[in-house]
Amino acid sequence: MTTPPLKTLVCLKRVVDTETRVRVAPDGREIDLAGVQFIIAPYDEMAVERALQLREAAGDGRVTVLTVGPEAATKELRSALAMGADDALHLVCDGRLDAAQTAALIAEAVRDRDLDLVLCGKQATDDDDAAVGPLLAAHLGWPCVAFAHALDVEGRTAVVRRELDGESEVLEVALPAVVTAQKGLAEPRYPGLKGIMAAKKKPLESRRAEPPAARTERVALALPPARGALRTVEPTAEGLRGLLTALRDEKKVL
Repeated sequence: MTTPPLKTLVCLKRVVDTETRVRVAPDGREIDLAGVQFIIAPYDEMAVERALQLREAAGDGRVTVLTVGPEAATKELRSALAMGADDALHLVCDGRLDAAQTAALIAEAVRDRDLDLVLCGKQATDDDDAAVGPLLAAHLGWPCVAFAHALDVEGRTAVVRRELDGESEVLEVALPAVVTAQKGLAEPRYPGLKGIMAAKKKPLESRRAEPPAARTERVALALPPARGALRTVEPTAEGLRGLLTALRDEKKVL
């Protein structure tokens, strides 16, 4: 079946580099961003790659990338443009937003656009909400398939595979639709010099966005407790009895 040109929107989030050693800010509610590097959320980057692959397979189409975030997030949009996206939309908004606010802003910005497919990462690597994609689909009144390991388009139908409890589920969903990317959907490409130079000339629209009132509040943020000392257990009957005793009496897990 011939696949018509797809008009795809990919939603990105600017997140702290996953290699960063995170520190909590003095207020106890935010991350200390001093000296921190930012990247595209990894699952979002996989979504960008699959959108580019679908466009290339069809031989035509358009991939637009979008982010909601501070003015500095232009850098992440330019990175996606260097990968091969055609244009970008930046909803400039300062401060922390919850998933409901983010989804509402995106829906308002794209509701009247002629789109076939919206891709998001399954979750960002900071808040880990895994909620923006489904909430966005609800705002738009579109079907949503989350945690996709594979995605193909046949005519006006998206064929999505995902893994659930060790089983593979294949779904067919009519376009337009929202799909969120799981690990394995695509391996992101590295932008070459040509792509980086071309990204500087690609359209990037920035507009100030006013989020709706938040429905959630972060009251505290803390690092997980330090791990205890490693205890070695001898591979003997006595060692196993000691392990079971410790799990029962000290860790209270038995």
